[in-house]
Amino acid sequence: MKRSRILLLGFLVLAGCEDRAAVERTRAQLRDVDFPRVQALVEQDLGNHQAGVVKAADKLAPGFLVGDPEKRETQIRAALRILQEPKRGIDQFVASPMSFLAAVDLDGIVIARDRDPDRMKGQDFRSRFEPVAKALDGSASTGLGEFYAADPDAPSSWSILFAAPSLRDGKIVGAVLAGIPLSRLAQRLSRQFRVEQKAGAPVWVYLYKGERLFHWDTPPEVDALVRDPAARATALTASPAGYTHKARLQGELQVYGAFPLALLGPDLGTIIFRTPE
Repeated sequence: MKRSRILLLGFLVLAGCEDRAAVERTRAQLRDVDFPRVQALVEQDLGNHQAGVVKAADKLAPGFLVGDPEKRETQIRAALRILQEPKRGIDQFVASPMSFLAAVDLDGIVIARDRDPDRMKGQDFRSRFEPVAKALDGSASTGLGEFYAADPDAPSSWSILFAAPSLRDGKIVGAVLAGIPLSRLAQRLSRQFRVEQKAGAPVWVYLYKGERLFHWDTPPEVDALVRDPAARATALTASPAGYTHKARLQGELQVYGAFPLALLGPDLGTIIFRTPE
């Protein structure tokens, strides 16, 4: 009996050591491999869409000069759709997490977006979004924009905005605007990790902006585990470059890391969730 207890104790100690080793390996994976990969993917997406919106603005320039407003809207909306088609469109927009492509006139008013129903049509985007104002002043620009739902009780969404001026004979005739919601970018990152992953439990990637958490198709139990904005703010205050945290989900050890993404903005970052192996 005594020998059995000793063997059991030894097994528990060994299992505890293996758990600690697995957690430390996962912390290192999150910090040294996963986070740099997220940075590289985000940087790639930013570069692709910055280049893509400049091409779109160039291709769409003739449409801004159509005199009849109804014909102009119809032709521009059709062109915005074509620009996203695999064979006829812009390479950077194919398989993109982008949720909209829109054309804005010289006054900053949206002429059309790429689909119906079109809630953007007629809105003043120059006054709302700095990238649009810069584009209409002649400079391609990237920034963040907040969009409000039709339901006043629904939460707003945040998107990365890409804007570029459309030029005709050297004169600005309008601007083109593309947007990637943070939730869709988070989904794209999670999917890319699963594509690159050889084995093991799925890796889930989130984005945060301040207290808000952005994600898509992630398990609700994981959402609840990583959501706490107060705990995140406290941990980031103590470790501004990011931190990792060990937790249990349904009795199983899990590790996630939260890291600022300066290339997106001062209060934005990513949370990456992994199961230790």
